[in-house]
Amino acid sequence: MNFWDKVTGNDMRREVKTFEARAEKLPADYQAAWKEVQANLWSRTDFTGRYLLPILDRVLGLLEESVADGQSAREVLGDDIAGFCSALAGEEGAKSYRDKWREQLNNTIARKLGK
Repeated sequence: MNFWDKVTGNDMRREVKTFEARAEKLPADYQAAWKEVQANLWSRTDFTGRYLLPILDRVLGLLEESVADGQSAREVLGDDIAGFCSALAGEEGAKSYRDKWREQLNNTIARKLGK
C-alpha cells in the first residue's frame, strides 16, 4: 500500500467494495443481516476503519461458511444482531458517535463554566 492510498483511504474503499461484491452473492436473509451488522459496527467509536475492516472480513467469512453449511442467518447470528455486534465490539456498552459527542459537549460546557 502506498502512502497516498493510506492517507486518502482508497485502500479501505477498495476493500469495502470487495466486501460488497462478496455480500451480493449471499442469499437475501444473509444480505439483510450483513447490512445490519455493518450499520451496528460502523457506528462504534471504539474502532477506526482500519481496525474494523478485519472484523467485517471475518463476519462476512462466517456468513459465507454458514451459507455453505446450509444454516440460516438467524441460526448463525441469533435474533439480536445489535447484541452480536456489541459482543464483537468487546463490551455491551461500547460507545457510539452520539455518546462520544455528548461527552465532548459536556466536557466543553464544564470547562467553560470553570468546573
